[in-house]
Amino acid sequence: MNGTSQPPGIVALVGGGEWQPGCSFDAELLAASGSDEVLVLPTADAYEHPERAVVRAGEWFGPLGGRVEGLMVLSRADAEDPGAAAVMRSSRFVYLTGSSPMHLRSVLKGSKVWDALVSAWQDGAVIAGSAGAAMALTDPMVDARGGGLTLGLGLVSGVAVVPHFGDTHEDAHGQKLHRSVLLAPRGTPVAGVPERTALIRDPTGQWRSAGEGSVAVFVNGAPAEAGLGALPT
Repeated sequence: MNGTSQPPGIVALVGGGEWQPGCSFDAELLAASGSDEVLVLPTADAYEHPERAVVRAGEWFGPLGGRVEGLMVLSRADAEDPGAAAVMRSSRFVYLTGSSPMHLRSVLKGSKVWDALVSAWQDGAVIAGSAGAAMALTDPMVDARGGGLTLGLGLVSGVAVVPHFGDTHEDAHGQKLHRSVLLAPRGTPVAGVPERTALIRDPTGQWRSAGEGSVAVFVNGAPAEAGLGALPT
C-alpha cells in the first residue's frame, strides 16, 4: 500500500457523542499517533457551525495533553487546495466529525485533501471519524436519508457503519438500522456503533470495541455469530 513494510495506522469509527466522558479511547489514539497534535476536519458539519466542533475538540484533548488544529475544508474548492493537502499529509492524528456523510463524501472523494489523508494513514497516522463522518469512511456507506447502502469514501472496505446505535432519538424504532441490515449485500457486515463507543481497526487488521458501549455486527440480515470476527481484516 505504501511501498514499505509499515502497516497503515489505526482507524477508529465512533458512534457519535465524541469528546465526552466515556470516550476513553481518545487518550489511546493520541498516544498511538506519536504526536500531541490533533487535526480536526469538520467537513460533515459545514452548515452546522463547524468552528464549534474545533473548540469542543480543543477543550477535550487539552487535558489529555493534546493540541487541536482545525482544517476548515468545507467545500470542494477547499479540498483541492494544495496548502490544505500539505497540512493533512503531515498530520499524525486526523479526527473527522459531523452529521452529514453525503456532504463529506461529495467534498472529499477524489480530492487532493483526501489523497493526502490516505497517504498519511498508509504511513501510520491515526484516522478517527465520528457519527456521519464514520459512516462516510467506509464503503459501502449507509445513506443517512433512508438507511440504504451507497458508495462511500472507502478508507475501510467491506463493512458499513450505523452510528448512534440504540439511540431512540436518532432512530426511534430501529427502522433505519433494519433497512441497512436487510439491504446490505450478502456477506457484507453492518456494524451498529453506540455513542461514546469506537469500533477500532488496528494496524494488524483486527477489530475491537472501546469506550462506553458495545458494537453489534449484523450479516445477512441477522446478528453475526462471530461478532467482530465477522468484520473484514
